[in-house]
Amino acid sequence: MNGSGEMTLAFELSALERLAEPGAVFDDARRWSKYVGVVSDKPTYVVTNFTRKNRIRQDFFSGPKGKGESLESVREQFETDRHVFVGTSDEDRDLAEDHEWEFLDVTEAAEAAEWQLAEEAEEADDDPEEDQRDDWP
Repeated sequence: MNGSGEMTLAFELSALERLAEPGAVFDDARRWSKYVGVVSDKPTYVVTNFTRKNRIRQDFFSGPKGKGESLESVREQFETDRHVFVGTSDEDRDLAEDHEWEFLDVTEAAEAAEWQLAEEAEEADDDPEEDQRDDWP
């Protein structure tokens, strides 16, 4: 397999949970990533429920393995020029470095890709002027 110019992108489940529209984020990431998936220490059913609910089709997921073992396995199976792990913590950053993945914090990734964070979406929903009706007496 030729990995020229291709990228494998892994999201930590907690990073996806911080995004306003994780399904749309996955669709967007597919435009510039060859493989996109989810890595988590949570039980498989938690990841599966989240991805089904958000209509996310993943190329890989961690299953019963831990995050470190999953990153290593994905790196071996998906030969691309870059392997990028989107996470939320210093632990995620260390894990990425330990397994030769680039790390990107979800807030930095969201800003660079113009993805909306869930907290930003909630703030926009809380705008009191938006609830005012002009056609109301």
